Amino acid sequence: MRSSGIRSNRISAVFVAAFSLAVAGDALQAADPCPSGPTTPGIIEFAVPTPNSKPLGIVTGPDCALWFTESAANKIGRITTSGQITEFEIPTPSSDPSRITVGPDGALWFTEFRANKIGRITTAGVFTEFTVPTPRSFPLGITTGPDGNLWFTEQVGHKIGRITPAGIITEFPVPPRGALTSNPLGIVTGADGNLWFSEYFTGRVGRITTEGVITLFTVEPSCCADVGEITLGPDGNVWFTERWDNRIGRIMPSGTMEYFALRSAGYGRGSDFAAYGIATGPDGALWFTNGPSTIGRLTTTGSLSEFLIPTPGGYPEIITAGPDGNMWFTESAGNKIGRIRVDRSRRRAALRN
Repeated sequence: MRSSGIRSNRISAVFVAAFSLAVAGDALQAADPCPSGPTTPGIIEFAVPTPNSKPLGIVTGPDCALWFTESAANKIGRITTSGQITEFEIPTPSSDPSRITVGPDGALWFTEFRANKIGRITTAGVFTEFTVPTPRSFPLGITTGPDGNLWFTEQVGHKIGRITPAGIITEFPVPPRGALTSNPLGIVTGADGNLWFSEYFTGRVGRITTEGVITLFTVEPSCCADVGEITLGPDGNVWFTERWDNRIGRIMPSGTMEYFALRSAGYGRGSDFAAYGIATGPDGALWFTNGPSTIGRLTTTGSLSEFLIPTPGGYPEIITAGPDGNMWFTESAGNKIGRIRVDRSRRRAALRN
């Protein structure tokens, strides 16, 4: 048995270490160049100026604002944390912008689903567009890779694409699953230095190295899993939504999967609910969109919370962590950008841990 004196010294050391971490966490918050968001509880919505614009993708930009796509209006939008919106018209008509990310060059990069292009917009609103080599590939998801390039999915091209900041595109075909084509959807950089992507309809999660080597993992039940968006979790694993049974999945670098059932059945069971967008929050939890009017929160241990948005049937789509420490999301049917406040005590606890 250890002496009480040794225990006391260790407890003091732990306390000092914990206090140091707490101070470091608070200092990190203080050093954040973006101001903290309002403390107003609950959810606030901001109407997009263009009617029926169908906002889809959203990401925090390098300028302390959020940038989003307006798929039906052919625009890229910018919203400040106070709700001021600016819109920029995409040069190619009817391009159908979908997902958006921040590139290694500090510009915003996005997919043009129907125009078959990858777009780039600076924070000053200057556009550049690059045509995907495969015709009618329908580029969808996009993310910055660990190699300093942008990586994207080609849903109908059945490929993963890589584009350099200079605009040079390389494509990697994804093998079919029997008679089913791959239909890749979301894509994210994993903690292992690879790119991970989801497959719509074929029920798989894929991994591609920066050299283009692809490994595929089947989601259960293998007959009908419908994988939605994908994100890097706070635990270093990759998390994804599964729409058929309305679940959240976690896949480890080894390919081992775990599933967390949500309260409502998925559309495969005759329900209107289907989890779709997913992102890691500043509180160390996974936040996701679910069905016509719900935002969900799931901890890595499986604790679930759900919140109704003010607009019934607004259909929240993509969700992201904002520069103000809250979660922001698009509403495709409601034509709004929403913000849900993240509990700041949870945020501090996440920093300290």
